[in-house]
Amino acid sequence: MEQPIDNLEDFNNSQDRAPRRLGPVTLILACAIALTILGLTILFSATASYKEDPTYYLTKQLMGVGGAFILGFIASRIDIESLRRHAWPIGLGALALLVLVLVPHLGISVKGSRRWLGVGSVSLQVSEIGKLAVMFCLAHYLAINQTRLNEFKRGFLYPMLIILVAAAPIAREPDLGTTALVIAVGLILLFIAGARWRYLLPTIGATIATFSLAVWLMPNRLARFTAFLDIEGNKQSGTYQLYQSLVAFAVGGVNGAGLGQGRQQLNRMPEAQNDFIFPVIGEELGLYGTLAVVALFTIIFIAGLVHLRRAPNMFQFLLAAGCLLFIELQAIINLGVVTGIFPTKGMPLPFISAGLSNLLLMGTLIGILINTQRTWPRPGLSRNKRIMREIVQT
Repeated sequence: MEQPIDNLEDFNNSQDRAPRRLGPVTLILACAIALTILGLTILFSATASYKEDPTYYLTKQLMGVGGAFILGFIASRIDIESLRRHAWPIGLGALALLVLVLVPHLGISVKGSRRWLGVGSVSLQVSEIGKLAVMFCLAHYLAINQTRLNEFKRGFLYPMLIILVAAAPIAREPDLGTTALVIAVGLILLFIAGARWRYLLPTIGATIATFSLAVWLMPNRLARFTAFLDIEGNKQSGTYQLYQSLVAFAVGGVNGAGLGQGRQQLNRMPEAQNDFIFPVIGEELGLYGTLAVVALFTIIFIAGLVHLRRAPNMFQFLLAAGCLLFIELQAIINLGVVTGIFPTKGMPLPFISAGLSNLLLMGTLIGILINTQRTWPRPGLSRNKRIMREIVQT
């Protein structure tokens, strides 16, 4: 028969002696590692034919993996509740960077978009920092106001201002895809926190209308959207990359052409190592390879949902949910774009696409999830231990 626990010291000792089980975040970590290894393999295959330096992108990606590991380790060990006390300074710092990137001669402009800050050959896309900051600040605000989320100001207006303050400078870069992602994650966090439908539904409608107007007023994006409606007819201009993407899937078939045997990346599909790396997987590894990628992201999502059930408080629940949403929604957008479901929009495939900034963000998000698995109460506690845990928390 199990002995009762009489004090906090006994409880902590019993926690230390309790066998540790592999949690759902361990499964998420395994899937992330598998996707990263696959990404490195396909990245080398997609860029091995580059005459200038076949290993350039692979070397840079390996550096990114190292940086992601370091950030992930730091995020997994930091005291989240202590860091929470500095939520607003963190948000203001991220906002300053988002504004700074818009300043001429400071922000790096590429193809008409000013999204990067950097020195020399190293640049960082500051919108990735903005994603972290808006998730952190929003989770903090909703947690301290969870009993007033049925009110218009406290439960809708103020949190929407947090979302829009982060989204506005990102839209100004312009980067409508990341803007939509930030707003979508923010609205979902509002919903699961308990905000009222009568406030959320009109906001969703207004957001769609605003994005439609933004596309209409930007000729290049309007042309891209209208071209997407007729991929075959515009394959020589607006949908060339998407058309070659679909060709890659068709050529790969079920079994694929084999690693290193793909042909679409040989100057047929520009920038195949970035947002359109999934078609390279489809061509070289076939249907089985693409389904494996989809399965890994599905496992991450399901394991994340299981993990969220153990959250000790609203703040950490929303923080972990935000991490999961940023990974999954970004993957869904990328997969939808390269398969012709969504209009063409630059959005890297998490853990796989070349890109230092997004890889660092993914490492940080996984680190936060590992942190929560390490610090949240473990399942399977006895009745006495559960009661003692509740007493300790109160």
